Amino acid sequence: MSASLYDRLGQEQGISRIVRDVLTLHLQNPLIKSRFEAVKDMDRLHRVSVEFFCSGSGGPQAYTGRDLVATHKHMNLNEQELVAAIDDIVAALEKNGIDAQTKSDVVGILFSLKSQVLRL
Repeated sequence: MSASLYDRLGQEQGISRIVRDVLTLHLQNPLIKSRFEAVKDMDRLHRVSVEFFCSGSGGPQAYTGRDLVATHKHMNLNEQELVAAIDDIVAALEKNGIDAQTKSDVVGILFSLKSQVLRL
C-alpha cells in the first residue's frame, strides 16, 4: 500500500513547517501580501491551516476553522491571486523536499477547490 498524502507531507510536523513557509511566502508575494498583512491573528491562521492540510490529506486532526466559502466570502479573489497562492505553496513544498508526485497531488486538490474560493 502506498503512503497517504498525510505521510508523504511529513505528517503534522512536516505540514506545520510547510504552512509556516507558505505564510512567509504569501507575506512576500506582491500579488497577495496585502490580504495576509490584514490578518489579525497569524498564529490562528497557521493553526487552522495546519489542521486543514492535515485533515484534508488523511491525517487524524479535526479541522476547526470556517469552511472555505465562509472564509473567502466577500474577498472577491481572482484567478491571478489563486495561482500566486498555489505557486507559493509549490515553492514551500519544494523547499521542504516534497517529491514531484506529491506536489502534483497537492496542486490537483487545490485547483479542485477553486470554486470555493474564487470570486465570492
